[in-house]
Amino acid sequence: MNSGQATFSSAVADFEAAVRARDSQASGDAFGLLQQTFHDADDAELAAVAPRLATLLPEVPPGPRSVVAVVIGAAVERGADPLACAPTVLAGVGEALAGAEEFTTRWAATGGGDLPDPEHSDPEDAVFDRVGQPATEAWWTLPQWEMAAVAVLNHKPVRLALPDRAALIDAAERVGDATGGGLKYLRYMLAVLDDEPLVVLHRESGTGYRVRISGLGDNFQLHTLLAGELVGGGHVPGTAPSNLAVAVCRAGTGDTDTTGSFNLVAPDGTWIWNEGIPADIPVVDGVRLLVLDPPPYERAWPAGRLFSNMPGDLVLEAALPASEAAEWLARTAPAKDV
Repeated sequence: MNSGQATFSSAVADFEAAVRARDSQASGDAFGLLQQTFHDADDAELAAVAPRLATLLPEVPPGPRSVVAVVIGAAVERGADPLACAPTVLAGVGEALAGAEEFTTRWAATGGGDLPDPEHSDPEDAVFDRVGQPATEAWWTLPQWEMAAVAVLNHKPVRLALPDRAALIDAAERVGDATGGGLKYLRYMLAVLDDEPLVVLHRESGTGYRVRISGLGDNFQLHTLLAGELVGGGHVPGTAPSNLAVAVCRAGTGDTDTTGSFNLVAPDGTWIWNEGIPADIPVVDGVRLLVLDPPPYERAWPAGRLFSNMPGDLVLEAALPASEAAEWLARTAPAKDV
């Protein structure tokens, strides 16, 4: 088919046929057209075609498979059904993580040294010889799989339906640790809490609150929304974040900075860093327990969402009775020095 006549739908149909016929020349041609025509497809066409690509994904050869996963993720960002598209993308992420972990193990066993950067170079023959083709392909395609995974995991129904999340989190942590802290976005996204109850204690006033959080990518977002509800709602003293700062931490758009209202502290007195995630907050008697202390110094940051396509939510469900707040506070330690 002439590229001037091709549409995304026709390129996907040709790609499906070629992949299933195991015709490498035809599938390569159709794959090129698929990438060329994606941006000209309208949202209705993407919604109709993306689930077909997702069904085809396990049959796609390893070379282009991660790029096809990125195309599927981009289609989801433009309105394709995330639940229909996510399962094979996330299964591919699991396989890529397993292959990448094998890559790091073999790399260490064959002399070690700095791991190659898949985002700034192509694999050399020596890498294939040293580690093997499947593990090398997994390592080099991991950035694409991370991008595709985040695109589908932006959607709460996908996160709630995700099987074996703990296994994916463990694998992403192991590979991330092996790279010196890589895969931040995948690790943070996999750890996102939804419909999660949280007990929040404001030590200075002796008050406590039950809140429920969903879709918060980091503790900067949590901090801003807590301050919006508690300070902005008149429950505790302090300077509330602006309405815009709160809005962009939920689902709004805009540019603004905000200043911290609290120091986030764990029940044992250790700090909960804004750079961390809500899943860092410890569980006590089946519920996450967070203490709010006065900020030890002024902190400011750009208000917003780490994952701009993921809406965030924090609901203040109730203020605790004074006796219950006191009982919780009695089980906490003063904040420790850093």
